[in-house]
Amino acid sequence: MRDRVDLILEQWRRERPDLDTSAMGVIGRVNRLSALFGQSHAEVFARFGIDRGEFDVLATLRRSGAPYRLSPTQLFRSVMMSSGGMTSRIDRLERAGLVRRIPDERDRRSVRVELTEHGLSTVDQAVEAHVENQHRLLASLTEYDRERLAALMRGLLVALEGGPEDEAG
Repeated sequence: MRDRVDLILEQWRRERPDLDTSAMGVIGRVNRLSALFGQSHAEVFARFGIDRGEFDVLATLRRSGAPYRLSPTQLFRSVMMSSGGMTSRIDRLERAGLVRRIPDERDRRSVRVELTEHGLSTVDQAVEAHVENQHRLLASLTEYDRERLAALMRGLLVALEGGPEDEAG
């Protein structure tokens, strides 16, 4: 079985046999898969009138548990983006009726972002479709292969960015 990356690697071996392109094979495939996954995810989220970034905000609120409410700071830290970018996402979601800003009970100078009923319904439907899509994307792998691949990628991610305990401090 061969893929497009194999062709690129063959060309490099022919033109530059002195280079070890094995890392290029792994990273090239990860990049290609990321693009394919991203396109597939975008199609799923579009069915619900949201994009990937907006889904991330809604899903973060949903995962937080009832009452599905977080501060903008908690949100932008969770989805790893700038506060300005988070503000514009929250604005779009608020205009769509998916979230609302409410005064913080402990600090009246601050707000909390909360899922509306429409937002809760939307994110629940979107996450179901998202999980179904993810299973479809990985259908060619056995359960063992999925677990092994996840373990290998987890090890690489921990080596590159640290584990969750590194972020707690």
